[in-house]
Amino acid sequence: MDAIAVVTECNELSLQGKITFPEVVRRLSEVGVERYHVDLTRDETTYYLAGGESHVLALHGPKGEIVGPFDAGGVEQAVRASQRGEITHPEFLARIRAAGCVGYLAQLAGRRVQYVGRTGDMHVEPFPSKA
Repeated sequence: MDAIAVVTECNELSLQGKITFPEVVRRLSEVGVERYHVDLTRDETTYYLAGGESHVLALHGPKGEIVGPFDAGGVEQAVRASQRGEITHPEFLARIRAAGCVGYLAQLAGRRVQYVGRTGDMHVEPFPSKA
């Protein structure tokens, strides 16, 4: 399966709540994805491959303006709920938006995710050991 097909499949399965974050990381890494940027304002995800190519997919996430100050604690609570399997990816997106997050950058090689608010506030979350 080519990289774009894997990226597209992972994106859709995530949005349907049918795949875990560790599985997404594994599949994307296998096809050369180094990182991806989820832009909650534009409602899209950009995937960056090691060879310099990129691919943008619609997120089809929650809509509306992201208001309020960035709440790193709220982001962290959403991350933990997702890691425990208590919420699906769409619910995770809704929760981090409610916490003032406008997007995040998942660094697969660096094994961390950087969540960002409107004014540059940031919460960095290392990958769980099983991802």
